[in-house]
Amino acid sequence: MKILSPRVHGYIDYAVAALFLLAPSLFGFGGLPETLCYVLGVVHAGMTLLTAFPLGAAKLVPFPVHGGLEAAVGVFLVAAPWLFNFDEVPAARNFFLATGVAVGLVWLITDYRSAYASTAAGARYRSEDRSFS
Repeated sequence: MKILSPRVHGYIDYAVAALFLLAPSLFGFGGLPETLCYVLGVVHAGMTLLTAFPLGAAKLVPFPVHGGLEAAVGVFLVAAPWLFNFDEVPAARNFFLATGVAVGLVWLITDYRSAYASTAAGARYRSEDRSFS
């Protein structure tokens, strides 16, 4: 069931980016999990700004591609504690697991093929707007 519109998804994306940036301080973990959070926060905010949907600024990344990347990030987040050996740090492990599941759920319920998103992206590339002279 695709109940999240591109606009609502955008608000969630910016909140997730902020959560990644704040999580080490809020939940008290450092080291590699902290670094991963900062990198993920910046990358997530950047991807959101570049996505062709209502809250994107540059509108370079098609919304369905954004969705595919988020699906991969959700899987990565769930696996990260074991991939990077911080599964024994409960605060970091639990944050990454919960965030991975949440990103996965958002991916499942977002309408990535919405006419609203594709119209915003498609409007930039209409052939009648291009001039080759």
